[in-house]
Amino acid sequence: MAQALLSIQILPKVNAGEEVIPYVDRAIEIIKASGVLYRVGPLETTMEGDLDQLLDIVKQMNTAMFEKGSPSVMSQIKLVVDGQEGASMARLLQKYPDGK
Repeated sequence: MAQALLSIQILPKVNAGEEVIPYVDRAIEIIKASGVLYRVGPLETTMEGDLDQLLDIVKQMNTAMFEKGSPSVMSQIKLVVDGQEGASMARLLQKYPDGK
């Protein structure tokens, strides 16, 4: 499958007064454990890799939210797939490698 970039903002529903941060931290742990190249941003995390693998990671992240007790999860995803050159964070960020 083509190289892809997938950005995700995972929004688990939590109980009143419960912090969402531990849920987000768990989602990022799943990305980190996968071994794919990733970059955490303030509103979303971007991953780079094989499309099927990235979609599997999204499934794992959503499953983990339910396992932590969230009754529902919204995942907002942006996806770029490039079948010729392969999608690349490095190429897209050449001009702004440090985000500035």
